[in-house]
Amino acid sequence: MSHSPLLNLPGPPAELLDDIDAQLGQVRTFVREFDPELVVIFAPDHYNGFFYKLMPPFCIGAAASGVGDYGSHRGALQVPADIANECAAAVLDAGVDVAISASMEVDHGTVQPLETLFGDATARPVIPIFINSVATPLGPLARARALGAAVGKYLDSLEQRVLVIGSGGLSHDPPVPTLATAPPTALERIVHGAPMSAEARQARQSAVIAAAHDFAHGDSPLRPLNPDFDHAFLELLDTNRLTETDGWTNSWIAAEAGNSAHEIRTWVAAFGALSAAGAYQTLQRYYRPAPELIAGFAIRTAVSA
Repeated sequence: MSHSPLLNLPGPPAELLDDIDAQLGQVRTFVREFDPELVVIFAPDHYNGFFYKLMPPFCIGAAASGVGDYGSHRGALQVPADIANECAAAVLDAGVDVAISASMEVDHGTVQPLETLFGDATARPVIPIFINSVATPLGPLARARALGAAVGKYLDSLEQRVLVIGSGGLSHDPPVPTLATAPPTALERIVHGAPMSAEARQARQSAVIAAAHDFAHGDSPLRPLNPDFDHAFLELLDTNRLTETDGWTNSWIAAEAGNSAHEIRTWVAAFGALSAAGAYQTLQRYYRPAPELIAGFAIRTAVSA
């Protein structure tokens, strides 16, 4: 499922929010009927928990807390450290290099889906797995699939009902600072993790709202959404052709769908995990290009065939 801080902010039209919420209602029913004993979520970060002073491509959290950005959950999540550490060991044994955190900080990319699906981010035991999708240089997309496959193989050995979530937008290119373009204050944040004051957080929220308004009204330098890219990606997922994404280069993804389209890595990892148990079938299929959210917004539910 996609995420967006703008779902928690004023600005998006009621019709769009109602449409998305109706779809998310179906996902909540799907999750409630499955009744997971464990949740594993692959998610990016937006310079809230991971910074250029040390930026791993992947990291598994054995303990984690939400930072509370954009009104999302602030505080500890319910992370089973023993399972998280076993999972990390299994991933390393499978030949995928992954970092481990005993004090991970996660933002809305991780917390929003948990709150959306369960009402409370702490309702179920959860293992957060960070996938760098913003801070260049990025590794090959194929490595995200390999990470997912290794995690999925481990999860398949557990005698538990496990819900795997991939949290990320499809085509989108929001105003995210980079090493090359960030002003000094932003550079301190994305490199060293300088804390944001309440005033700075409010200013960022206002800037995001303004950027979305301009983008939705065709008055923005941001790269347009690309529904063709999004549909092509979703078609590969729906037809069990995930391996075809191995050939997608980072430069091509950014050129076609925007710099933040690299968040599809979370989807690739999630479906890679599901694929470890064999073929799967997607059930609920939803997609909407949502300029008011600066994102191609999509939802898929899937089960092992």
